[in-house]
Amino acid sequence: MPVPRARQIVLAAAERRRLKQLAYSHTAPYQQVIRVRIVLDAAHGYSNAKISRRRGVTVDTVRLWRGRYADEGMKGLADRPRSGRPPKFTPVQVAEIKALACQLPAETGVPLSRWSCPDLAGEVVARGIAAAISASTVRRILAADALKPWQYQTWIFIRDPDFAAKASKVLDLYARTWDGLSLGDDEYVISADEKTSIQARCRCHPTLPPGAARMMRVNHDYERGGALAYQAAYDVHRAHVFGRCSAKTGIVPFMDLVEQVMTQEPYASAKRVFWVVDNGSSHRGKAAADRLTARFPNAVMVHTPVHASWLNQVEIFFSIVQRKVVTPNDFTSLDEVEDRLIAFERRYNATARPFRWKFTPADLEDLLARIERHEQKESNLQQHDDCDHQPAVLDAAA
Repeated sequence: MPVPRARQIVLAAAERRRLKQLAYSHTAPYQQVIRVRIVLDAAHGYSNAKISRRRGVTVDTVRLWRGRYADEGMKGLADRPRSGRPPKFTPVQVAEIKALACQLPAETGVPLSRWSCPDLAGEVVARGIAAAISASTVRRILAADALKPWQYQTWIFIRDPDFAAKASKVLDLYARTWDGLSLGDDEYVISADEKTSIQARCRCHPTLPPGAARMMRVNHDYERGGALAYQAAYDVHRAHVFGRCSAKTGIVPFMDLVEQVMTQEPYASAKRVFWVVDNGSSHRGKAAADRLTARFPNAVMVHTPVHASWLNQVEIFFSIVQRKVVTPNDFTSLDEVEDRLIAFERRYNATARPFRWKFTPADLEDLLARIERHEQKESNLQQHDDCDHQPAVLDAAA
């Protein structure tokens, strides 16, 4: 019986260069490197037995990849598609697990505020959905639909009946328009608010600077050194901040901030200076607007809607202060807090540029339309629930 001869491999110059690059690659998968080296040895005319000894694999392995490359080229060195292990859980079980994860635990009678994967795995077994399941399997099932029931996000519903009108005024000012007319060069927009209760926490042990393979370390224990409020007025289009510190918030500290801004140029001689503020007690309602105009006739107070401080651009500056100045909180006294805030204000003004405000009146219209659709959907669901419960109510009455 004739002995089968090894398949002959003949490489073109381009093929040989490509295979050599892969054979000496430090990033290619190890299995692919071995297969390429088998092909290169075969192209040199080595027998399967010799290649087996050189590469530390069996003769059958050499014969397999040598033959596949002879038949298919580089495609033959890839693994064949595999069916994989048959699924352990049926599509119905997977759907029930996802449905359970999309319910609030309290609605299912479980005394939890939110689900975790171990909790869901236990509940799946308790309900008889599956005889056994691990938390990691639950996590993989939920990941298929990007479900993460252990995370949550807070939100607040619009309650101001004049939300659209108030928000439109603020957004128009950011776009340098008022009542449909463009603002002049001698008209300015100021965004103002207070950052309250900035504490001076004196750590019981000094803060350690970062080092090699070590982050900065801040001692947990501290002594309280009091708290102060930081008032700030931000020129929206000139990107300039005016700030001051006070023991507490109120009408007087806010008017002191206004005085600080409005008594210097270019605001003192400006045609109009619009002050965008929220509905805090220091500047709430018509009384605050009248008080501002009485003190400075060229000042116009514009209120954001109720619970919509996110429309006030100075809040962005406060978030920068929180991240870069206040956190981690390690101050020996309130004087040190105030000095740090004022010094950062000067540093910020030296390089600041206007914020890239992206929420436009068109975005506001889309938001209101989505809210309207949401309210209509909830109204329809409520009417449907009322209809479903009506026969039961009649039966009970009978």
